[in-house]
Amino acid sequence: MLIVPDTLPARAASSGECTPKGINTSCSSSVTTSIDPGSCIGCGLCVEVCPAGTISMQDGKAVVTGSYSMACGHCEAVCPVGAIHVEALEHAFTLSCAAVDERWLEHGEPDTGQLVRLMRSRRSCRNYKDKEIDRMMLEDLVKIGTTAPSGTNCQLWTFTILGSREEVESLGEHMARFFHELNRMAAKPWLRLISKIFYRDTLGKYFRRYYETVREGLLLWDRDGVDTLFHGAAAAILVGGKKSASTPMEDSLLASQNILLAAHSLGLGSCMIGFAVEAIKKDRQIRRFLQIPDDESVYAVIALGYPAERYHKTACRKKIVPRYPLERIK
Repeated sequence: MLIVPDTLPARAASSGECTPKGINTSCSSSVTTSIDPGSCIGCGLCVEVCPAGTISMQDGKAVVTGSYSMACGHCEAVCPVGAIHVEALEHAFTLSCAAVDERWLEHGEPDTGQLVRLMRSRRSCRNYKDKEIDRMMLEDLVKIGTTAPSGTNCQLWTFTILGSREEVESLGEHMARFFHELNRMAAKPWLRLISKIFYRDTLGKYFRRYYETVREGLLLWDRDGVDTLFHGAAAAILVGGKKSASTPMEDSLLASQNILLAAHSLGLGSCMIGFAVEAIKKDRQIRRFLQIPDDESVYAVIALGYPAERYHKTACRKKIVPRYPLERIK
């Protein structure tokens, strides 16, 4: 199943002039914003938050004067009287697995401790129960993923769902074929030498870092049917982006983080599968199998399932020391 669904230069709010420069025009949106003049109270809040200068004030009322819109919905969300509607947006945001509260949370209002607890409780799960995931829950995860920010609000991400264990195993067969061939090439010293001379030693680096691990994984898959790639996951979501987007990789990974956190809150385990991303990137047969068009790339493969593991406490991370390179100029 394939589901396809920041700030600009200073705006001239008073004149309504809006021709953004340096913006990826493939992400441009025709203006679908409408304002009810009878309801507008002239507060100007929509003008203040509009990043594209689509709205300006005229005769004490907000009016649509720009020819470009980011379709971000800021104006609709900030209006205190509901006078603004952006037709390009999906109304309303609903989920099948959870009730949605449309009220905006003030800055500082959420419980930071509980937010961090959720983030720290999310673990990469590699043990799953033999239990299918409801299709609607998978689509809810995709919808939650789209609440992430995207460069210039392109929202040109794509989501490919493998909704059953059988589909995941079918992709696993294609992955095994790819890595069998890659290991066969990496095992040849003369090919590694050519790679070192002409291709920045990519094959040699793979051989030193991953060859043995992949060889053992393929042996377990071929001999015993043990899935060391997807770890027995019941489903998977592939998150990608159109190449015409401003920042397709960043957009995809931001959406992926939303999916990972939401999966945990819905009782699911998850794991990012980097080897699968590389195989999809390099193997045209796998892309055709997944019906991934040439104008998009996959940046994350998320394995999902009901976890067969639980923890007694959250895990720690390696210590990080941030830099403050400009303190000397104070």
